[in-house]
This record gives sequence, structure tokens and C-alpha cells, in this order.
Amino acid sequence: EVDMTSQPAWVNVNGTMANLLTYNGSFPGPTIRVSQGDILKVHFKNSLPMMGTNILGHEREMTNIHTHGLHVSPMGNADNMMVMLMSGDTFDYEYDLSKQESGTLNIYHPHIHGTVAEQYWGGMAGALVVEDNTSVLAGYETHLLILKDITLSGSAPEPYTSTMDYMHGKEGDTVMVNGQVNPVLAIKPGQVQRWRVMNASNARFYKLSLEGHTLQIIGTESGLLKNPYPVSSILLSPGERLDILVKASQTKKNYRFLSLPYSRGGGSMGQQVTLMTLSCKGSPVNDAISSTINPEAVRISPAIAKTERIVLSMGQGKGYINGISFTMENYFAIHSHLGTYEVWEIVNQSGMDHPFHQHVNGCQVLSITGGDASYASFLTKTPAWKDVVIVPKWGSVKMLVPVMDYPGMAMFHCHIIEHEDIGMMGIWDIMDMPMPM
Repeated sequence: EVDMTSQPAWVNVNGTMANLLTYNGSFPGPTIRVSQGDILKVHFKNSLPMMGTNILGHEREMTNIHTHGLHVSPMGNADNMMVMLMSGDTFDYEYDLSKQESGTLNIYHPHIHGTVAEQYWGGMAGALVVEDNTSVLAGYETHLLILKDITLSGSAPEPYTSTMDYMHGKEGDTVMVNGQVNPVLAIKPGQVQRWRVMNASNARFYKLSLEGHTLQIIGTESGLLKNPYPVSSILLSPGERLDILVKASQTKKNYRFLSLPYSRGGGSMGQQVTLMTLSCKGSPVNDAISSTINPEAVRISPAIAKTERIVLSMGQGKGYINGISFTMENYFAIHSHLGTYEVWEIVNQSGMDHPFHQHVNGCQVLSITGGDASYASFLTKTPAWKDVVIVPKWGSVKMLVPVMDYPGMAMFHCHIIEHEDIGMMGIWDIMDMPMPM
């Protein structure tokens, strides 16, 4: 049971005091920790001041909370995107986590169409950790790493002044881990640490790499993998999360945790950034990496009820799904029946990568055409469950989508937050009724 307030607050951003939009005055927001089977109650108050309308014509202070990644109901007072709170409003959210996968890292952030990008850019995002049910990882020193960027204009987040800000998506000139620029993390030679990494940036992609080391991926958004999966680098798009084990070299020195150059399209420079410095020092240890993490993780191949084709495109300052730019009155919808499995083919008809996110249910990736080969190989060869998948520019993704447990009106959209705000979003109507014969 937590109290949560959206409010402006003064925050130190790399030595500059900035007036950001926050949860409980914290940047990033405070971490919420729960266990599978809990009831999570969030007593929420919108204390954002009246700020007028933005350049898209939406009320800037209107907000709500989306528990990105939680397998909970999209209705009532759970993960309901139709809850819209004006300045001064309060609301009691309640989430039943009885069907939530353990060992997952999730995000909470606003989700009012047309205002999400500004609020998220201004600081409104935090981590929601569902603790492990297994003890296999209990012995590892664990760190939560929230990646977020920002550009300041004076003492405020740089404003949105043109439709190009929305078409490209904002990337900040200051890149932070847990609100700090290039923090130092200590590790002993031979020690294994667990890093739970979240991309809470609006539009920036991170190609993660640790100098002199292999990253052992042990989990994605919706659960832990069967075995560690070694990579030299891995892409992390907005909204994606990774669970990683790092075994330190025996050589005592500093190593840079990097985001390597990667061009997502849309004017992104894709420059290399040092995210964090790993300081390897102290008395050596010889930790082992567990060979089995989650023996229940498997790739599934159930009977398929139907296939949906979802086309992403952009133009005239708007984002589109199947030719429709989302408004509350007009949108593309998928109608699904509870208790079935579907295949969604997402086609990208633009020269920019789009991280595709669906609410309520995770997915397994069947195929990816185009884009980063190592990213595609990882997601198609492992039993990874995902709620954000990069659809490469001019490419496509096929994913297996379970329609399980919760009826109601959910959403799917691009998680470059600006693209969601300009209409690259649709409604997922999950119906609690039998399939027609």
C-alpha cells in the first residue's frame, strides 16, 4: 500500500537545479516492490499545477498511472487508461497480482493520450519490481539501473515546440543512471552482480555493452529465462527491460558500461555514451553464474485462433496504425477472445525503428525481419516473454500473443512516447465470451 503524488519538484540534474515533474518529489520515481500474489494499492493524488494546453491541444496537467508490464485487469480501478485525473484529483488504484509472473521489472508512468511525452520527459517514471519466487539469484548483489535522458532549458525540461519534436522523439543531451551522470559502481574481481536495467527514456535506444566483459542475459520484461544467454552487446529500446548477470574480470581497473552507436532513424545521432563506470577492486572472489535460472521457461507453440496485421506508419505530423491516427473517438481496434492465442504481424512502413508495446499480456517473438541481427537472434531463440519489441525500420515482427485472464479495453502503441501522443496507438478489445463457431 503506497501513497503516490505527481508533483513538480526541484532536482539536481548533473549540478543544475531543475524544476522537474516527479512522483513524490523523486527523480526517477520511488521504486515500488511487491511479490506475486500481493494486492497493490496506490493512493494517488494529482498535484500537478494548471499548465494549460500543449502544442497538440491537450491539457498538460491531466494524468493517470499505467503499470507497464503488469499482467492485471485493464478495467475498474486497476490498469485502466480511461481514468483521467485533473489537477487536485485523487484516485485509489488496486492491482491483484495473483496472476503476475514473479521476478519481473516493470514501469509505472502516465498514460493520458496527448500529454504522456511531456510528463515522461519531465521525470514521471519509476520502477515496479516483482520479487523472485526462486532463490537461485538470491546470493548475487543486485542493482536496479534506470536509464533516462533529459535536456534542460534553463531550470526546466526543454519544451516541445514543434511537431518535429514529436515525429523524431526527444533525446536528451544529459544521460543518467538512477538520476546520476556516469555514476561509479564497485565490484570485486570475480564477483557476479545482477543488474536489472530499464530504459525509461522517451526515444533514446541504448546498445548496451560492458568493456572487457560478456553480458549474461537472464530475463526480459515478462519473466526469467531458462538459462543465461551470453552477448557482447544488446539493444534496449524505450520501455524495454533486461535482467543481466555480470561476472567481473580478475583484472583490477575501471570498465565503462557503454551505450554503443546505433541509429534508430528519425534524425537520431546514435552516438556512444558512457552510462556508468564499473570499478573493479578489492579482494578477489570466485562467484559462479548459475547454469539454470528458470527451468519452467519454454517457447510455446499452441493452436492459433487468428492472425492480425498491424501496420505502423508516419506522416503529416501524425503516427498511424493501419492508416488511423488515434483519437478517443476514432481508432484502430483488435477484438480478441479470452483464452485464445493469436499471431500479430507488425509491419513498419517508416524509416524509423518503433518499439511496439501491448498492455496486459506479454508475447513471444516468432520472427523479425530487418534491424539488428543479434537482437533478432536473442528474441527468436530464447524463451523470452516480452511486452516491448523493436519493429525495425522498413521491417516486420511476428509475435505470439496469449489472450489470457483479463477482459476489457487495453491498448497497444509505439513506445517512443511522442509517437503514442501523435496517434500511433490502437485499442485492444479483449472479450470474455466464447469464440463464434
